[in-house]
Order: sequence, then structure tokens, then C-alpha cells
Amino acid sequence: MERINSFVTKLMIRVMNRHSDEEGQTLVEYGLIVALISIVAIAALELIGSSVTDVFNSVGTTLDNATS
Repeated sequence: MERINSFVTKLMIRVMNRHSDEEGQTLVEYGLIVALISIVAIAALELIGSSVTDVFNSVGTTLDNATS
């Protein structure tokens, strides 16, 4: 989660620095797009996070059993 927040923060800073001379409307639009993408990404990770963890644990257990 911290990596995502850090990435979004850095992306927002980059967008703001690059477009500091434009009108506020464009900056707000970019901000809304980044916020929407981050919300969707966080929600997707929350929904599938446990499934992915289960798959990796299953693969790890299978590999452990195979090498034993």
C-alpha cells in the first residue's frame, strides 16, 4: 500500500510540475484521473490480494514438498 501511495504522490508532483503554467482546469482533470486510477488499483489489490497470496502459498508448499 505504501508503494502505491508513494507512486501516486510522485506522479502527482510530476504532473503538477510539468503543467504548472497551464490553467487550473487541466491540472484538476489530471488529478482526478490519477485519483481514479489509484482508487481502482487499490480496490483491485484488496479484492484479489488474498487470492494471489493463496496461489503463491500453494506453489511454495508444492515446491517445498517436491524438494523434500
